[in-house]
Amino acid sequence: NSFVTRTNTCGELRSAHVGREVTLYGWIQYQRQGLFLVLRDFQGLTQIIIPQDEAHSHVKKLLSNAPVESVVRVTGVVSPRPPGQENPKMPTGDIEVKAETAEILNSCKKLPFEIKDFIKKSEALRMQYRYLDLRSFQLQYNLRLRSQIVMRMREYLCNLHGFVDVETPTLFKRTPGGAKEFIVPSREAGKFYSLPQSPQQFKQLLMVGGLDRYFQVARCYRDEGSRPDRQPEFTQIDIEMSFVDQAGIQSLIEGLLQYSWPEERGCITTPFPSMTYEEALADYGTDKPDTRFGMKIVDISDFLRRSDIQFVQNALSYPHGTVKAICIPQGVRYLKNKDLESLKESAKSQFNQEIMEIICRPDGSLKSLLTKFLGEKQQSELIQALSMQVDDVVLLAAGEHKQVCSALGSLRLESADLLEAAGLALRDPTTFHFLWVVDFPLFLPKEGNPTELESAHHPFTAPHPLDTALLYSDPTKVRSQHYDLVLNGSEVGGGSIRIHSAEQQRFVLEKVLKEDSEVLSHLLEALECGAPPHGGIALGLDRLISLIVDAPSIRDVIAFPKSFRGRDLMGNAPDYVTPEELEPYHIQVSWPLTEKEAEQN
Repeated sequence: NSFVTRTNTCGELRSAHVGREVTLYGWIQYQRQGLFLVLRDFQGLTQIIIPQDEAHSHVKKLLSNAPVESVVRVTGVVSPRPPGQENPKMPTGDIEVKAETAEILNSCKKLPFEIKDFIKKSEALRMQYRYLDLRSFQLQYNLRLRSQIVMRMREYLCNLHGFVDVETPTLFKRTPGGAKEFIVPSREAGKFYSLPQSPQQFKQLLMVGGLDRYFQVARCYRDEGSRPDRQPEFTQIDIEMSFVDQAGIQSLIEGLLQYSWPEERGCITTPFPSMTYEEALADYGTDKPDTRFGMKIVDISDFLRRSDIQFVQNALSYPHGTVKAICIPQGVRYLKNKDLESLKESAKSQFNQEIMEIICRPDGSLKSLLTKFLGEKQQSELIQALSMQVDDVVLLAAGEHKQVCSALGSLRLESADLLEAAGLALRDPTTFHFLWVVDFPLFLPKEGNPTELESAHHPFTAPHPLDTALLYSDPTKVRSQHYDLVLNGSEVGGGSIRIHSAEQQRFVLEKVLKEDSEVLSHLLEALECGAPPHGGIALGLDRLISLIVDAPSIRDVIAFPKSFRGRDLMGNAPDYVTPEELEPYHIQVSWPLTEKEAEQN
């Protein structure tokens, strides 16, 4: 209550305040028959008794006629609620305030929706009237918790470990590789700025400049179009250190999260477990495994290698051929036939992967097209290999290793969704499973052109020390010093030890990635000027907070988010500008719009 004219907030009055005169400010949440109203502010609710005596008739008239969501000031005396009228669900439920004077500070017109968390509202309506949606308890809680966590992170990094908070430019130039960047016109004809997708180059240059330890709550920009649950502008906790190795960065982040973790979400234990990229792909079919539940992928190639099943033998005859399966617990009981068909169709459409099902009957026998090729002993061994129980359903896939793993990894998550929708609890939303994924490949085949390579992380990532020689002979086999932090199946952070040799950086850009190194001449020159070994990481703040509060979307932890299509529905941005406004930037819009452009608008 410092610096303001209220004496208390609407959430803090208790029995200890009885008899005290207080002044409260807030919004009218609810009003009943001119007898009482509920006043709301950022901290909670207080019941206000509207006076009924003649001497306070003006107060009664004022408060009885004020529309819901009007802003009012009320001065009155705190009183205990009559016996039997206490409300244990309200922190202020033992008291009420008997109004003596009141003032309507701003009357409210009829709103497009009620300010109550249980009222269903379309997301488009919520975003159009975001300033109203922000009054909800849940959004208030999310944004305040976010602020507290960021403040604790600043304390940990700056006060306890000597990091320097540095702001880096928003207007820069295009970075090769990575996500598509927004461009900003300049007054120099044909020249454009880019909005950085991260402060990557700047934080490396700060290490060259000898700052030693940098961090920033950084605004980042990516023009990724209509990608679900992504934002064109987002926030990272951006970190870089000199003279550090991978273990040092991981230890720092574990300590940072432990220090800033909200008490009400329980404790997190460190160190976090770690697995390699290859292990994650083989066991979970993804580089961001959700380890809150089992259903791991099981390799049954060796077991079926002895069988006469033609499609299995075909798959195993190819390089990297494999046969793998996942076991869905109680699948017969919880999944309908249409669910199993949907899972198989999903694998076919997304991964071009055929799936075969195996069902464990109540008598312990197997029902599948496979069983006619397997003797009783082999069926028993298969049940043992997959740890099958009665009513379990196994989904089996044969083919190229990465494709099979990716398909089964996707089906594992889809099956979990179906099981939970049918009432089987698998993933506890109150538990938090952190995991480091390490030893990623340094390069991957380019999508659309597999003969060329692109960086798996970004072009500044250093090769694994044991694989440095391979960089010059067989770059496809090089592991990187890239590490991802995963929480409950979502990537919440990613970083790497960087290349600090100009010669090695130039080789990666020119010879491996076939990029024009001239775009990065400033960085390459800096690396020639005594650059220290360095590394860093960026935590996705929006994603991290959304997982902590169990929000359905990252939009629920951002004050003013963009829509699915990247639009601001409240301010109607992006918007048109006049030809006169464009003239200084040497830009003209071609009219009429194409059919595709018109659809997007």
